[in-house]
Amino acid sequence: MPAKTANERSNGFSAEERAAMQQRANELRAEGKKGVKKADGLQAVMDAIAKMAPGDRELAERVHVAVTAAAPGLAPKTWYGMPAYADEDGKVVVFLQDSGKFKYRYSTLGFQDTANLDDGDMWPSSYALKKWSPAVEKKVTQLVKMAVS
Repeated sequence: MPAKTANERSNGFSAEERAAMQQRANELRAEGKKGVKKADGLQAVMDAIAKMAPGDRELAERVHVAVTAAAPGLAPKTWYGMPAYADEDGKVVVFLQDSGKFKYRYSTLGFQDTANLDDGDMWPSSYALKKWSPAVEKKVTQLVKMAVS
């Protein structure tokens, strides 16, 4: 079977998706070598936020403040190049995917399976974020507190 060319792979992952996977691979290698210190994780999150477009950056900064205030026990880190917050076992609980990451029309606040959001047989695990407001801040704070309860 002949090897696939770059053009033939176009139906697979996009360039942005491949870049995100490469970022995650680099993060995992870094964790394996020296472990991730909380300060290093915070710096990585701040660097990821700084690279965002202005609208996404403002939203990400607000999310960061809300998450760290609501759940100070979560450690900031990057996950697939996105700001994320992990429990004491290093497992991501909540993350923010900015709209520019994959050229979406909104950013996404997502929760991994380690979050305690279970509500029957079906519940939301991600939320579209277009704009920050007091109501959004209140909802994010409630979700994060529930996720770590």
